[in-house]
Amino acid sequence: MSSKFQVMIIALMLAVAGFFIVWYKVAFLNIPLTPHEKKDYFTISTEVSFTGENTPAEITMALPAQQEDVKIISQESESGDFGFTISKTREGERAVWSKREIEGEQKIFYKITVSPEQFYRYVPESEIISMTRPIERDIDTDALFALWEEVERSAAMSLIETVRTHSSGPFTFAALLIDQLNRETPSDSVKLLLKMKREDKASLITKILMHEKIAIRKVRGIDLKDRLKGRTLTEMLEVYTDEGWKLFDYEIGHMYKPSNFFVWQRGNDALFTAKGVSKPKLRFSVTQTQVPVISSIQQNVYGSNSEFLNFSLFTLPASQQNAFKQILLVPMGVLIVVILRILVGIRTMGTFMPVLFSLAFIQTSLLNGLVMFFVIVFSGLFIRFYLSRLRLLLVARISAVIIVVIAIMSLMSIVSYKLGLTQALSVTFFPMIILSWTIERMSILWEEEGGREVWIQGSGSLLVAVLAYFAMMNEYAAYLFFSFPELLLVILAVIIVIGRYTGYRLSEIFRFAPLGRS
Repeated sequence: MSSKFQVMIIALMLAVAGFFIVWYKVAFLNIPLTPHEKKDYFTISTEVSFTGENTPAEITMALPAQQEDVKIISQESESGDFGFTISKTREGERAVWSKREIEGEQKIFYKITVSPEQFYRYVPESEIISMTRPIERDIDTDALFALWEEVERSAAMSLIETVRTHSSGPFTFAALLIDQLNRETPSDSVKLLLKMKREDKASLITKILMHEKIAIRKVRGIDLKDRLKGRTLTEMLEVYTDEGWKLFDYEIGHMYKPSNFFVWQRGNDALFTAKGVSKPKLRFSVTQTQVPVISSIQQNVYGSNSEFLNFSLFTLPASQQNAFKQILLVPMGVLIVVILRILVGIRTMGTFMPVLFSLAFIQTSLLNGLVMFFVIVFSGLFIRFYLSRLRLLLVARISAVIIVVIAIMSLMSIVSYKLGLTQALSVTFFPMIILSWTIERMSILWEEEGGREVWIQGSGSLLVAVLAYFAMMNEYAAYLFFSFPELLLVILAVIIVIGRYTGYRLSEIFRFAPLGRS
C-alpha cells in the first residue's frame, strides 16, 4: 500500500469521524450549529389556594417525572412558612406541604421549568409501569354499579355485550367503547347512560373498563402553550395491552401523545389532596420564555444522560472554558499558515510565528497590535544592529535582545498611561521571547540576504497573521470549535492531505508564467 493511499485513507477516516460526531450532537443532543439559536422554555406554575381552619393541615400534590421529548429543567417550591417535603409513592413523587395551624386564605406555589427536546431519553417504560400501578384486576366488579338503578345496570351490560362481541382484546374493546359513547346517533343504552347525573363520560368509560378487568391508569397533563392561566389538567386514559400502554382520549378514542403535551401525572392516585383546610383549589398556568441554546446546555450538562455532554468542555470551570475557547482557535490559524505556505507560497519569519502574533492581536485589537508590533520590532532592530558591532555570542546576544524588548514594552506602557492612551497597556500580551527571536532572525536575514528578503518575509508574516486573526475572530467559527471540538479531526485531515501536495505553488505559477508563454 503506497504512502499516498494511506494518507487518503487516514484523512477520510478522520473527516468522517469528525463530521459523524458533529451530526450526532446536532441531531440527538440538540446542540445548535449557530451561536445565537434559541430554544423554548416553559414554566408551569401551580397555585394551591385554600382557607385555614386553625387546625393542623397537610396538602399533597403529585409531581411529574421525566418523560419522552420533554425534559424537566428545574423545580421550585414557593411555600412561605409551610413545611415542605417530597415523598415517594408507588406512583411517583408527591409534594407535601404541612403546618400546625393555618388561619385565613392561603396560597402556595410550585414551579416546574421544562423544555421540549426531540430525542430526549426519558424514563424507560418498564420503570414507568412499575411506578404507576394500574387499577387492580381483582376489584369487585359488582360494587362498581351498586349505586345504579336496575335499568342503568341493564343498559351498561347491554353496551358491554355489544362492545365485547365486536372486539378482540383490551385495545379494541376500549376503542369501540369510546366510539359507542361518542357517536352522533347513539344506541338507546348509550343514551340512557349518558343521561345519568351521577356519572360523566370519563367515569362511565373507567368503570366499564374496570368491570371487564382491563388494566387502566389515568393520565393528566397540560398543553405547553404560552399565556395559559388558571387551567386544570387535561385528563386522558391509558389502557394496558400486549403492546404496552396505549393512550386514549375520552372523546376521540385512541391517539398518540400530542406534541408539546406535558404529562403531569400517570396513575390512579388523587392529583391533589387537602386535609385540615376548606375550599381547596388547584390551578395551572404556563408561560413561555426563550434562552440561548448554548446557555441551556451549560446549565444542564451535569444532569445530562449523554456521555458526550458529561465528558465535554462544557463541564470545565468557567475560567478553563474561556482558556480553551482561545486555545481551540490555534488549529484554525495553523490551517491558514499551511494553506498560505504550501499552496500559495508565502514566506514567513518562522513557521507558526504568525499564529502567535494573531493571538496577540486578538487581545490588543488589530490596529493597536500592528502599531505596537512595528514600534517594538524597529526599536529592537536598531539596538540589535548596534549589538552586532560588539561581537557577542548568540546566547548572550539573544538574552540582551530579550531584555531590550522587555524594556521597550515597559517604557511603552508607562508613556501611554501617562498620556492617557490605555490601548497600549495591552502590549504585555505580545510574546516577548518570540518578538526577540523575530528581531534576531530579521537582523541575521538582513546581513545574509539583504533588506529585500527581510521585507518579503516580514510582510508575509504580517499578512498571514492578519488573515489568521480575521479567521480566529469569526464568532461563528469560534463557537463551532468550542461546541464541536471534533472538527479538529477534520482540520487534521485537511492538513494531512495538503501535506502531500508537491505541485506548483500559486506564487510560482505567476513567477514562471513567462516561460509558459514562450
